[in-house]
Amino acid sequence: MAPSLRQCWVDGRLQPIEAPALRADDFALCEGRGCFTTARVRSGRPVWLERHVERVCRDAAGLGLGPLDPEMCRRALVELSAAAFGAGDGVLRLHASRDGYAQTHLFAVPRALPAPKAVWSAQVSASPHPGPGPACTGAKTSSRLVYALALEAAERAGADEAVLIDASGHVVEGAVSNLFWVGADGVLATPPLSRGAVAGVTRAVARERDPAIPERDVRADAPLRELIAVNAVRGAVPIVRLDDRPVGDGRAGPGASHLAELLARD
Repeated sequence: MAPSLRQCWVDGRLQPIEAPALRADDFALCEGRGCFTTARVRSGRPVWLERHVERVCRDAAGLGLGPLDPEMCRRALVELSAAAFGAGDGVLRLHASRDGYAQTHLFAVPRALPAPKAVWSAQVSASPHPGPGPACTGAKTSSRLVYALALEAAERAGADEAVLIDASGHVVEGAVSNLFWVGADGVLATPPLSRGAVAGVTRAVARERDPAIPERDVRADAPLRELIAVNAVRGAVPIVRLDDRPVGDGRAGPGASHLAELLARD
């Protein structure tokens, strides 16, 4: 069968993407209590497979969705990668949820790889970041209304990303990315997860490969040399314009290059 984006993986099997997949009493639908991870597929293989498996299992347990079988998570990513992309490139989103009968469900959906952009612009969201979650710190949950609305507003303004700040004016994360920044002292840092950011796979990989990168608070109105978005699909992307002003000299800098080099070691 030729690769196709018109299929998904649900509880152990491939099926057409139009087929019913979830019960109407699913927790992700009714409560926003589901979790997911988004993986880049390169040459038919999910990048950082084991990290994505570990993440979705951890978050599902933390949200009370029940234990996931890591092997089933691997199967979902590997089997759908082959079915959707063959030996090509793309993106998979692996979800975990639970229905009203306490049955845990695992499903994955594919999408095409977005066109690459060398640099991004961003807009500070008018809506404050909700802060740390009540149950599982750093989980990437199905409840994403604040992020979705912030990104839509940024895109209407012609920007690529939204920067979310908390009630005290500190940067927390992007709508679709973790953020790194370089201040006046030239130090590459990232906002602390304690402010409520998603514990992204790419963020963790970068800090493991360079343990000298600290967590530091930064305000959205601070003078920055660099601001960099990182996620599993795009890698490291310099944000060269924030609202109506350039970040630093308006060009990609050494911090972005350093992150890109760290993340290129698959």
